[in-house]
Amino acid sequence: MPDTAWLIRRLKAMSVPEVAWRVSQKLLQKKEECRFGRRKQPVTVGLFNRKLAALSLDAGRMHLNLDNRHFSLNTEIPLLGGYDYAKYKEKWNAGFQTERKWPLEFSYSLEYKQRDDIGDARTNWELNRHFQFALLSKNYAASGKTEYLEEFCGLFEDWNQKNPFLWGISWTSVMEAAIRCSSWCYAYCFLKGTDAPEKLLTKLQTGILNMTDYVANHYSRYSSANNHLIVEAFSIGQTGILCSYEPWIRLALELLTEELPRQNYADGVNRELSLHYQSFYLEAMGLMLRLLKKNRIAVPDTWEPMLDRMCRYVASCMGAHGETVVFGDDDEGKLLDLQGGVDHYPYVLGLYSCLLENRYLERFEDCENLRWLFSSAELERAAKKPLFRPKQYACFREGGSTILRSGDERILIGIDHGALGFGSIAAHGHADALSFQVFLDGNPVFVDPGTYLYHCDLESRNAFRKTENHNTACIDGRDQSEMLGPFLWGKRAECRLITFSEENGQAVLTAEHDGYRPVIHRREFRFDGKGVLEILDTFSGGGKKEIYFILTPEAEAEVSGDGAVIRARGTTIEMHFRGGRDFTVEKVEKIYSPKYGIKTKTDGIRVSLTGERMVSRIEIVQAPEKEIRI
Repeated sequence: MPDTAWLIRRLKAMSVPEVAWRVSQKLLQKKEECRFGRRKQPVTVGLFNRKLAALSLDAGRMHLNLDNRHFSLNTEIPLLGGYDYAKYKEKWNAGFQTERKWPLEFSYSLEYKQRDDIGDARTNWELNRHFQFALLSKNYAASGKTEYLEEFCGLFEDWNQKNPFLWGISWTSVMEAAIRCSSWCYAYCFLKGTDAPEKLLTKLQTGILNMTDYVANHYSRYSSANNHLIVEAFSIGQTGILCSYEPWIRLALELLTEELPRQNYADGVNRELSLHYQSFYLEAMGLMLRLLKKNRIAVPDTWEPMLDRMCRYVASCMGAHGETVVFGDDDEGKLLDLQGGVDHYPYVLGLYSCLLENRYLERFEDCENLRWLFSSAELERAAKKPLFRPKQYACFREGGSTILRSGDERILIGIDHGALGFGSIAAHGHADALSFQVFLDGNPVFVDPGTYLYHCDLESRNAFRKTENHNTACIDGRDQSEMLGPFLWGKRAECRLITFSEENGQAVLTAEHDGYRPVIHRREFRFDGKGVLEILDTFSGGGKKEIYFILTPEAEAEVSGDGAVIRARGTTIEMHFRGGRDFTVEKVEKIYSPKYGIKTKTDGIRVSLTGERMVSRIEIVQAPEKEIRI
């Protein structure tokens, strides 16, 4: 049963209209339970809504580049947490973190949150998003080898038998059904031009129509209307375009157009304040934009200017060596993977390089996703478009993020001075106001801790969001913002940018937050663009202050007196601290998650003080004969 205290807190985050909508959804679910809870039937068994009987998918409206000859024939998709796909490919209900399975209960009754006895639902959902279905269908269409069709048919039939409509873990999230529906759409379109059995194609089409109808009746709204709504609307629109069904196309366009300014700041930063979710959002919008353009459907006027600004922000967060500054949650979500492991940020920027007036990175032609979505001629034209080059110092004042890079592009620094997250629940935010990250030659030095897990091990979920596990300051061991649940926040730190300037090649940023009110924490960053980073922390009141610096696991740290020496990848990093009163510097053990589902230990540096001022100077020495000072 859901935790009563959490339920009360969640209700407080809802408006009266939202409560009314959720009641109406519960009534609809009751009707669906009466219909589908009496017997288990696959989503492919027949149309559940007879009004859709006249609809038929037109694979040509997907406009796949079936002439592509640059493809892989990988048959496996990467699973979150590094689990072996070959071992789990038919374990649709696996708990993953345990040997137990998710029970085949009616989905509206199945409690999937914080199930330490079974596992993390998000890990399971990755398998049930069916990227492998699109992958295998693509393989068959490209090679004609029956082994890929046979593999697909076996998995497809097995899944439908073991995962009846609205039964089990794979039906507990509307967005998951939307992503799965999109995967089926690609599978259908790849198989339609082959000799795949008509019975198989009919089942795919039936399942697609049923899932789209389901999503259209249950899409996220109000406080839950974040990236989930964007993905759900995209899925509705994609199917609508494939079957030329105007009500679904119109609904998708209305939702996506309305949400574009609501979910994004004017400077191009997504309000969830998570670069990963911005990229995920952009992928959904980009795939929809492509379908609109390919099928000569009018694109709303507001789309392209905002999407261009969003791409510019993502490109600004990427360094010259492929490194990327990511704050907030990152669960590696995606919508399309036709190669069995797609590098999401370059793929998404490549997608928009083909769709908008600019290109957002030097090269993207090697991405297999793009080779199936665009012709060689389209990719060649995109490669000749004007290249957006990020500024050396880019301050996104409204979005609350600043990216600094050295003149030689060896150093990349990200600073978070934005809001906690989006909407009344700020689901994917971390208590990391005024935190920063540093990369050198593409390698992380001072790191964000990552995400780890969503739906089990609540202690770890909270730990990865805690202030003390980010490169910022704590007072009296408290968090800047109040956690009320794994995706719910109460009292929040309010961040304010005070100044940002560029003087004589030096960037200076000053911001503050009130998360420890009445004490205000102010932080000033100074970076000279060549290699010196200096951070000045000031506090307007008392209490025990702790300033943290979280290191990459590849680093070794030694603390001595008023400084520390860090060695990583042949680089020596010297840290020097100056405070107005006595302070101590010590090495502490911290946690780090390099990818979703993976947790490891790492070192951190903790500076403890009772005074109101601390200067932290970071210097990086690359080699004895040549110094680069950070």
